[in-house]
Amino acid sequence: MRNPLSKTITTIEPSGIRKFFDIVSEMDDAISLGVGEPDFDTPWHIRDEGIYSLEKGRTFYTSNAGLKELKIEISKYLDRRFGLSYDYNKEMLVTVGGSEAIDIAMRAMLDPQDEVLIPQPSYVSYVPCCVLANGTPVPIELKAENEFRLTAEELEAAITPKTKLLVMPFPNNPTGAVMEKKDLEAVAEVVKKHDLFVLSDEIYAELSYLDNHVSIASIPGMRERTIVINGFSKSHAMTGWRLGYACGPEVIIKQMLKIHQFAIMCAPTTSQYAAVEALRNGDEDVAMMREEYNGRRRYVLERFKEMGLSCFEPFGAFYAFPCIKDLGMTSDEFATKLLQTKKVAVVPGTAFGACGEGFLRISYAYSLDDLRIALDRVAEFVTEIREIKN
Repeated sequence: MRNPLSKTITTIEPSGIRKFFDIVSEMDDAISLGVGEPDFDTPWHIRDEGIYSLEKGRTFYTSNAGLKELKIEISKYLDRRFGLSYDYNKEMLVTVGGSEAIDIAMRAMLDPQDEVLIPQPSYVSYVPCCVLANGTPVPIELKAENEFRLTAEELEAAITPKTKLLVMPFPNNPTGAVMEKKDLEAVAEVVKKHDLFVLSDEIYAELSYLDNHVSIASIPGMRERTIVINGFSKSHAMTGWRLGYACGPEVIIKQMLKIHQFAIMCAPTTSQYAAVEALRNGDEDVAMMREEYNGRRRYVLERFKEMGLSCFEPFGAFYAFPCIKDLGMTSDEFATKLLQTKKVAVVPGTAFGACGEGFLRISYAYSLDDLRIALDRVAEFVTEIREIKN
């Protein structure tokens, strides 16, 4: 029998995040600090709107691009929060989570051998989506000394005649890094100089603790060369509703819509009606969750300081990225032994790119009680490792 599998897909490694969760699910008393998912329930008024839509029998397909009412609310929201203006009818597409938007944007934009610059550490899906779209991923190593921000110099050094697309993963998963306006302006100059396009993944835009999030699409000259991707999973605690969206130039959105039509048809109807309610009346929910995460963020940073683990201060998302290089273990060894001996799951930094070696991703999207118990166990483990080392 001939090989039934694509050579391309068999070269892609499974997600490095899932390995530890599979083990945790079979362990008693284990605590996971690895899931990138809000611990809040979707606010009741949003759930209620979804229920109401079902009671009214709204179980039909929507238009391929999404409900008109939802696209209008997305347009108002982006203008209100980030100063972005998009034509809901031509420059917007509702997708099955932000992940679908990333996938179809790359498939719509890339030809074989086009290079995609991917700052790392970053979300695990960028590289596989690039490969599946026949592009060539080119990692750019972000550095702790730069607070894991992308600098214009790092970008310039990575560009070749084949470079077409730059992924901007900020606020960043796993580091929690953010890009301020001055940082974006410097990057934008390089992008315009080399006639590049940008895929800006802004799924954590509402979880910014330094100041209001700034989108690179708001920088002069960048709107026409940027696809902005966002969604409801992180901001409104709607991970399981699977709803995101992409906004950008009509010429790109039109081709993304074509892929979406054939592969997906439309995003879930119930989720779309719920999202209308989220955008109309959910700002207070978002603010409440952001404030709660901020308190946890400060607590986690203080605990790492007490442990003697260096950790740059994250100003976005809900992750910390502590450094364990002085403990004499690889990230994978640390995460594996911590889970085996202390029943705490974290994600090795290498799950987000080779340059994540020596770091761990720890999510603080958990209650303070769970964080306290888990970090007590991490502190015990770190102490034991240091005693053995000395």
